[in-house]
Amino acid sequence: MTRIVREWRDLPADLKGAAAAVGAFDGVHRGHQAVIAEARHAAGRAERPLAVVSFDPHPRRFFQPAAAPFRLMTAEQMARALEPLGVETLFLLPFDAEMAALSDEAFARDVLATGLGLSHAAIGFDFTYGKGRSGSPEALKRQGADLGFSVSVCARVDDPDGLKLSSSAVREAVHAGDMARAAAILGRPFAIEGEVIHGDKRGRTIGVPTANIRLGDYMRPAYGVYATRARLPDGRVLDGVANLGLRPMYALDEPLLEVWLFDFDGDLYGQTVETELVAFLRGEMKLESLGALKAQIARDAEDARAALGASPIR
Repeated sequence: MTRIVREWRDLPADLKGAAAAVGAFDGVHRGHQAVIAEARHAAGRAERPLAVVSFDPHPRRFFQPAAAPFRLMTAEQMARALEPLGVETLFLLPFDAEMAALSDEAFARDVLATGLGLSHAAIGFDFTYGKGRSGSPEALKRQGADLGFSVSVCARVDDPDGLKLSSSAVREAVHAGDMARAAAILGRPFAIEGEVIHGDKRGRTIGVPTANIRLGDYMRPAYGVYATRARLPDGRVLDGVANLGLRPMYALDEPLLEVWLFDFDGDLYGQTVETELVAFLRGEMKLESLGALKAQIARDAEDARAALGASPIR
């Protein structure tokens, strides 16, 4: 798996000298993958290791601490998405007051050249950096030439079908419940990963035990019922159906992902599970009785099985 390194100072020699893609890369969507491919080509030419340089927390969270949740993935999900792209190291640089105060020249010099010792930086056409976002691709090319690393700029990638390949486009699709569009931009289904927590266990009383996961800083998808695939810690991938939201019939204080895994009987409490939201089936609804709820869950399960049968595992 891609190694995560959360520092840029005093790195050992074996972590320096990489060709790296530099950017936020939230979602590691197909546009991001094009930038990483630029870095991979440079790494191959120079026989250097391939890395990605990103930030944690996301700069938006630092500058807008009260902003609504917006993240598309955890650091661990990012590392897993980078592994099949050949990325050896993910540098997750702490985005703090010190980082935010660096000028573009200081970021290029202190972080990229001295700290990480990059041999090459690949960036997107719209990459900005430094205090006040004063740095541009053209500026980094000049600075890199002076500091000893080369720079390549990836042009905007357009999808043949007209999809905008951006993190904001993924968020728009997920917020609308358009999981097919989100998956087309990402190159894989949107997924939420988290620790399974104890709930009120009401599902068990009607034969539908659920694995409950808080959303944390994930952006909020459309509330409702989804066909899902869950990856368990032991590697199994299980089909299921989930309610995501505030559960109108038995209201919650915060949105929750409640996943019923088909053909599973076990204890997942305290374990980390990643759940792909494969297809949006319907919005949340308040039903008039427990019997109506059970009947609706049965219909949802049937619809989920049909949706999953038409969607192969990626």
